[in-house]
Amino acid sequence: MFNVSSIVIEPPLSEILIKLSSETGKNVETFIVDLLQEKLDPDTRIRVYIALFKKFLKEARKFEASGDTVQASEKYWGAISSLLNIVGELKSLPHYKHSDYWRIMNVIIDETNDREFVRLFAVAEKLHANFYHNFIPKHQFSLYSEEIQKLVEKIIKYLKAHGLKINH
Repeated sequence: MFNVSSIVIEPPLSEILIKLSSETGKNVETFIVDLLQEKLDPDTRIRVYIALFKKFLKEARKFEASGDTVQASEKYWGAISSLLNIVGELKSLPHYKHSDYWRIMNVIIDETNDREFVRLFAVAEKLHANFYHNFIPKHQFSLYSEEIQKLVEKIIKYLKAHGLKINH
């Protein structure tokens, strides 16, 4: 068995992966997991999504601390989408497109009767858009990242109520 902590993917394959993942609105790692979907059992997929969640959240905080709010925006989105991928796995819901994430959020909202999820997820979408358009002023970015932290905590609480504990 190989012990690999990173893989370098050279062009043209790396360019293709970046283009295709961008078209889906997902980061490359999540896009690759989606491609491997049929080869991985559900427990493995959940473990991968948990690892991606932790990685993206850590990177988001690092980028935010360094002032790179554009990269922080996409990493926060990656963290949220990873959590929603976990919910999708647990509930056997599709989680491959942006619209699937809203369907998952609607399930969470229906089950919890917590209307705050609507607003918080809209903030997450705004950060995702900020990655492409860079419209959030740097001096206001912490307002958004604080809301994302609330969303993270609420989704983790939801997952815990469904038997899955995530330490972050």
